[in-house]
Amino acid sequence: MSKILVIEDESAIRRVLVRILREENESYQVEEAENGVEGLDRLRKSDYDLVLCDIKMPRMDGVEVLQEARRLKPEVPFIMISGHGDLDTAVQTMRLGAFDYISKPPDLNRLLTTVRNALDRKELVVANQMLKKKVSKNYEMIGESPGIKNIKEMVEKVAPTDARVLITGSNGTGKELVAHWIHEKSGRSTAPFVEVNCAAIPSELIESELFGHVKGAFTSAVRDRAGKFEAADKGTLFLDEIGDMSLSAQAKVLRALQENKVSRVGSDKDIKVDVRVVAATNKDLQKEIAEGRFREDLYHRLAVILIRVPDLNERREDIPLLISHFSGKIGEEQGIAPKPFSKEAVALLQQYDWTGNIRELRNVVERLIILGGKEVSPEDVRLFASK
Repeated sequence: MSKILVIEDESAIRRVLVRILREENESYQVEEAENGVEGLDRLRKSDYDLVLCDIKMPRMDGVEVLQEARRLKPEVPFIMISGHGDLDTAVQTMRLGAFDYISKPPDLNRLLTTVRNALDRKELVVANQMLKKKVSKNYEMIGESPGIKNIKEMVEKVAPTDARVLITGSNGTGKELVAHWIHEKSGRSTAPFVEVNCAAIPSELIESELFGHVKGAFTSAVRDRAGKFEAADKGTLFLDEIGDMSLSAQAKVLRALQENKVSRVGSDKDIKVDVRVVAATNKDLQKEIAEGRFREDLYHRLAVILIRVPDLNERREDIPLLISHFSGKIGEEQGIAPKPFSKEAVALLQQYDWTGNIRELRNVVERLIILGGKEVSPEDVRLFASK
């Protein structure tokens, strides 16, 4: 059932619109407001799938209603109702985010077509929002320790900007989760998030992977291929384990960051790119610089914002939350109910030395869910979580 609000000060036109909508589809639940103030009050108190709003009204005109509604409930589509003298204003409302406008007196076919299209768009927007929430849940940062709270606060401040971020921390601490959160909370969230594991790509192939190549650039280059910088255009490029990147590739990355353009291997043609770079490493880059394995100028380009992810041993108070989170997630993945852990079992796990960090904890939780009793006990932990 679609819920529609009609905001129109002329009672005759309002009644016509309500009647047309109800006759068109019995599932339409249509409500009325005779001015902008009343309309906004209804919007604050209730959820609507669509609003039809007149432009010229006393007390508060349609433009003001639209602007306030976009702030309150930006997902609700607005169809503006314009008189012959309001066409310029109607076009202005489109720029402000209105879905469309119809002229008075309303053409029946155009009105109903526009209503159906607006409702279809609302369904699509809601579906996309649900999908985005589902995706975001996969990269949720779990924890209330001071270190994690600090990271969350930094992400909230940094994400809306285009500042480059260097994330440091040991293996398994969740550096990639921080990178995903930066992307998803940024203005680039609808564009690609492209990940490159610099440690997993042979040094002789890293430049081709990042910048692409043209046919014939080397023996196996049988066709032109775009690189990761191009793939991430308008989005975020995550360079994981950048401390393992070769010096020659570092030089090209530095140029890309300085000039916002790349050239494919075997080509001298420049390609402009608009990419936000987030990098991560488990190495001490200052030490790598001192020993000649990492470029200092690249480090300063990347480390505009520095975020360090603490080891799990530094945030043991988060272990109960992480166990609960992993238990639910593993249960969901395997189609079984989440398995409870006794307080004693959790306390015992908090005492362990987690050299493998979050990754190791997740593996242990999965092992205990599979091998442990109906409630994971301290004995289960001693039997199956020992190293």
